[in-house]
Amino acid sequence: MTPAALEAMLAKGIDNSLLRFGLGKAYLDAADAAQAVQHLQRCVALDPGYSAAWKLLGKALLDSGDTAGAAQAWEQGMRSAQHKGDKQAEKEMSVFLRRLQRQS
Repeated sequence: MTPAALEAMLAKGIDNSLLRFGLGKAYLDAADAAQAVQHLQRCVALDPGYSAAWKLLGKALLDSGDTAGAAQAWEQGMRSAQHKGDKQAEKEMSVFLRRLQRQS
């Protein structure tokens, strides 16, 4: 879905973590990292256990130039993934975090 179609759903009063995740992904795919960050931050506020959202939030923050924020998002995402037993998400975020630390 396009960001506009998802924004229309939001305007109708639908607001949940899945919609916010979709908006974040759509904006990130459209190279609008700032908008993606806003929606993904709302997504993890609604559902702090949404490890895929933490992973995408880290990417959006990194794309917007906030390396410290990206690291924090991935660290929180790893804790969330550990708590849920989501080994794959935990592993992916640990790789992203290591790459980020090597670049610094």
